[in-house]
Order: sequence, then C-alpha cells, then structure tokens
Amino acid sequence: MAMSELSTPKTTSPFLNSSSRLRLSSKLHLSNQFRHLLLPPLHTTSSSKISCSVSQNNQAPVAVQDNGSVKTKKECYGVFCLTYDLKAEEETKSWKKMISIAVSGAAGMISNHLLFKLASGAVFGPDQPIALKLLGSDRSIQALEGVAMELEDSLFPLLREVDIGTDPYEVFQDVEWALLIGAKPRGPGMERAALLDINGQIFAEQGKALNAVASPNVKVLVVGNPCNTNALICLKNAPNIPAKNFHALTRLDENRAKCQLALKAGVFYDKVSNMTIWGNHSTTQVPDFLNARINGLPVKEVITDHKWLEEGFTESVQKRGGLLIQKWGRSSAASTAVSIVDAIKSLVNPTPEGDWFSTGVYTNGNPYGIAEDLVFSMPCRSKGDGDYELVKDVEIDDYLRNRIAKSEAELLAEKQCVAHLTGDGIAFCDLGPVDTMLPGEV
Repeated sequence: MAMSELSTPKTTSPFLNSSSRLRLSSKLHLSNQFRHLLLPPLHTTSSSKISCSVSQNNQAPVAVQDNGSVKTKKECYGVFCLTYDLKAEEETKSWKKMISIAVSGAAGMISNHLLFKLASGAVFGPDQPIALKLLGSDRSIQALEGVAMELEDSLFPLLREVDIGTDPYEVFQDVEWALLIGAKPRGPGMERAALLDINGQIFAEQGKALNAVASPNVKVLVVGNPCNTNALICLKNAPNIPAKNFHALTRLDENRAKCQLALKAGVFYDKVSNMTIWGNHSTTQVPDFLNARINGLPVKEVITDHKWLEEGFTESVQKRGGLLIQKWGRSSAASTAVSIVDAIKSLVNPTPEGDWFSTGVYTNGNPYGIAEDLVFSMPCRSKGDGDYELVKDVEIDDYLRNRIAKSEAELLAEKQCVAHLTGDGIAFCDLGPVDTMLPGEV
C-alpha cells in the first residue's frame, strides 16, 4: 500500500506550527458569471483565518476576518469561495444531510484518486452531499490549493464545501469521517522501530485532535503505515471516541487475495466471497482460504492444490505490491484508493447475507482468543449504519491458528515499541531480525 508524504513532527505538537488555512465553500445554484470565473490561488500567511463571501450584487469576492470586519479584497477559487447556504426552497427530500469527511495526506497520490470518488457520490451515495476537509503539511499547502482547483473544475454537485489546512485541530472540526492517509514513508536504511516512532507521533497528535474537535461518533480509517499500530495509537489518544470506531485498512489485502483465488480457480473475482485477512498489514498477515468460498463452495473443494493454498497463495498476496512497482515503477495508489472506497462502503451498506469483509479493529471482546488491546484484522459484518459486528461462525484449524498467533505476536511487539505513545509506560522495542514490511512499502 502506498503512503502519502507527511512532514516529520518537530515538536510534541507537530501540526500546530502553521495556522495557514483556507476555507472554501459552495452554493447550490451559481450564476454563469461565477461558473466561468478563473481566479488565481489564494495564499495566506497571516495568523488569522480568512473566509470568502460574495456581496448581494454579485461583486467580486471579499476576504473577511472572523470578526466580520473587512480586511482586504482577495481573489478566491470562484465556486468554492461562495458561501454554502441551501435555502429552504432549494432543498429536496431526496438529499440527505451533509456530512463532513477529513482526509489527511490530501496532496498525495492515494488522495488524488480517492477525493474524486468521494466527491462524485460513488462512496456515500448519489443523494449524500459532502464537505471535504483536507489536511496537509507546510510544504504541501500549495499542492492542496491545486487539489481544490481540480475539485472545482470537476463540477461535482454533491461536493458542497472544501477546507484545506495544516492544523488537525482546525481541519478535524466536527468531522464525521476521518481518513488518515498521510504518513512518513519508510526510507532506505530506516529501521521499522524508527518508523513506528515517527509515524506514531503523527497519529498520537491526530488522535488528540479528533478527540478534541471531531464529532463524538466519528469513524476513523487509518491507512498510513504501519496502519494497525498507528490505529491503536490514534484510538488510545482519543478516549472520548468509541474504540470500536477505529479501523486499520486491510481491504487491499482482501481484494488482492480474492483476485489470486479467482485467477487460480479460473473464475471472475465476484465469485469469491467470505474472504478474511487476519492480523497485521505486514508479511505476517493471514489470507484465510479455510473459510473463503468460490461460487458458494469452500475454496479447498474448488482449488485442490492445497500446497499452493498454504504457500503460494499467501506469498502472491504479500508480494503483489512489490511486483506492481517492478512492472511500472509506481506504488499501488489507485488500488489503495479503491480499497478505501470498498472499506467505507462495507460500513455504510448492509453486508450481503452470509458474507463478510475484513478490517483491522480493536480486539477487546473478540470471540477468537486473540490478545486484547490490539488493532487486528478480523471478519466483520455491518447493517449499513457505519457500525459492525465480528463474525462468530468461522472455522479456525491448527494451521490457521498458528499463523494468526505469529501476526498477534508481531503486533504485541509493535505495541511495546510505542508504549510511550499509548500511555502504557516505557517503550521497549524488540521486533526481531526479520523485516516484515510488505514489499513495495519501503
């Protein structure tokens, strides 16, 4: 899974070093004058927030300070500089109440694919207006302005507001979904322990920000790696948000596993169901062929090459990202964005009868005997309300249990490495000699 670039924190509050923020909003109906208005990007270095509004006679947008006093005339991004205000007669019964979605690493490649899917209605539905809150770093703020311009040019009717900024305490205000993509990529020679600490600080700060200003029932999906432990750090720093609301993305692993089973069985991938990824998003992950089905039949009845299932199958899932980079020199940003879409849709739509999906969630109270106080990928079902329940009717044989135990041990070791970030005491790091980062993520 690719990772978006995010600046390394310099202090205990790395995102509070810039108050630069643009608030961009839109109106339901626009005159042709503003639909075709091409305006240069707005740059702001002042410590006060700037918002844009339009006068009654449709004169040029005027920048105003928060206290309402006019400061200077500013040129804005046309459509998103108009104040969003659905009048009563403009509302339709078919449209739902607008929801706010925060995306960190919003100037990165994954977000470049994801944001347009969100804005188009492909994720939350064709009747769900949204507001996008885009979080970046100091060095990506200009790129975020470019992202906002592209969103504007795409004329998405459902995209009602766009905010961009570098301070999570501002960007996360009242958000109902937080998609945490931004993380520092692992560079050459960097130890996994160092990556855990650097990114752990980022997610600890974002957890605190969510706890302070987000909607109390915000749903959080952590994509930045190591995503399982980053999700644990985030939830530990957000005690007012239900731990059940935090997810680590393992859906790309599930999608890849389904693809490999379909290829081996000679069927289309929509014939593969009940696919579980157990454990960590690493080489200790466990693609579960024991409970998966092809055309409703157990996989082992359809694919009789059990040696391939136990060895080649798992390896093909793990190495898929690395192979993709070898083929065209790019990471799996597009398929990662698709898997984020799939993960969200699995929570906001009812799970098909008898099926389930994989997501990394908090282990407290799990029925599988997995150690508590971890974020571990497990099989889940949803009623479509954003919540989920763990699937109880799964078979776990000795082979599967042994594999699950290895991933569990790795996550316990990672948890020890970040104890100073989760409130669990002094950190002690012993991750062993084997590098379990997935190929393609270094």
